[in-house]
Amino acid sequence: MTTKRLARLALAAALVTSFAPRAEAREIAADLAQFQVVQSDSGPDVYYTLMRSPPMPFLRARYRPSMQTTVLGWQLPDEVRASARTVRWKWRAEAFPVGGNECAPGKQDSAAVVYATWRRGLRWYALKYVWSSVGPKGTTCDGKRGPFVAQDTILIESGGPTDQWKSETIDLKAEFRRHFEDGRADADVPDFVGLGIMSDGDQTHSESAADYAAFVVEY
Repeated sequence: MTTKRLARLALAAALVTSFAPRAEAREIAADLAQFQVVQSDSGPDVYYTLMRSPPMPFLRARYRPSMQTTVLGWQLPDEVRASARTVRWKWRAEAFPVGGNECAPGKQDSAAVVYATWRRGLRWYALKYVWSSVGPKGTTCDGKRGPFVAQDTILIESGGPTDQWKSETIDLKAEFRRHFEDGRADADVPDFVGLGIMSDGDQTHSESAADYAAFVVEY
C-alpha cells in the first residue's frame, strides 16, 4: 500500500471519528422546594428559607448562635443515579463564622457547605465542599474511613466579598475516584444519590449565612 493511500485512509478515519454522533448530555435541575431536613443535632432549627426573588429562586440559610446545626438534602431520581456525570451550582456567602475553618479542630464552621453523596451497599460516601472563612483554599482534610461512612472535606472557596454569586462545577466520577479510589481511572463508581447543604456556626458561636441556587446534575 502506497504512502498516499495510507494517508487517505488515516484522514478518512479521523473524519469519521470527528463526526461520529455523541451521546447527548441530559440535565435535571434540583427543585429547591424538595430539599428536606436530613440531619439535625437535636430537633431541627430550620433556618433555611426558599426565596423566589429575581433573577432566580434560591435557598437562604441564616444560622444564629444557639441554633442546632441542620442539613438539608435532595435526592436524585433512581433512574439517573448510575449515569450522573457532573453537578453544578451557584452560591454566595453573606456572613462568615468568625475564624471558621473546617480543617481546624474547634473551629469547624462554614459560611456554606455542599455535600455530594454516593452509596454502595451499606456504605455511604460523601464529599463536603466548603466555603470557608479563613481556611486555605484547595485544602483537603478531615478524612473519615469507616465500614459505613467515608468522607473528605474540600475547601473550594475561602473568604472574599459577600453578596456575590459564584459558580461551581464538579466532575462526580473523577472526584469519587480521586478521593476514594486512589485516582484509579478504571475504578467502579457507585450510584450518585444526591446533594446536601449546610451553613453553621455552632463551634465558633457566631453567625453564618449563605444563599444556594441553580443545582443541576448532568447525566
